[in-house]
Amino acid sequence: MAAHPLALDLALTIRHDGQGGVADDLQDPTGLTRWVREHADALAVLPAADRFRADDDTLAAVRSVRTAVRSLFARAVPGGPNPSDAQRPLPVESALRSLNAAAAVVPVVPHLSWPEGGDPTEESRPVGTASHRDALTAALASSAITLLTGPDRARLRACHAPRCVRYFLKEHPRQEWCKQSCGNRARVARHHERHRA
Repeated sequence: MAAHPLALDLALTIRHDGQGGVADDLQDPTGLTRWVREHADALAVLPAADRFRADDDTLAAVRSVRTAVRSLFARAVPGGPNPSDAQRPLPVESALRSLNAAAAVVPVVPHLSWPEGGDPTEESRPVGTASHRDALTAALASSAITLLTGPDRARLRACHAPRCVRYFLKEHPRQEWCKQSCGNRARVARHHERHRA
């Protein structure tokens, strides 16, 4: 389901609520359960992700990873962090420690598959068994590390449209906002500001 890197989809669980506030899709274990099930294909390291059920401890662990991810995204984007992250980011060292610790809980190794008549493929598989919470947070942290160290980091942007709290990957050189509706909102705000002045 995820068209974005998993870490970006995690960051996008904090969004504008359409009424001037911020909504959190991971407000409770039910929200996390729904989100994990929607991203089951991207969470192959999590056994039976399509039947996953979150609890309070798993929710707290995932929200901690999300805070670290958004804090590091705020550092990575040109033009400054998303306004919602500018007031409350984790210090960089804390965010790095949190992300690295989550990724290290479940070490993974490359696994080679080569079906008859097909091409060889590599996938990461966990070493040993891990709890659902550890497998989930490790997968999310690993996705963030891959995004922040890979070529997509150069495309990572914060949307600066009024009331938007999203990050996005820039698809073309002139893209300034995460969605067209954000661009429209920004243009309307600039228009009102010019006429007020």
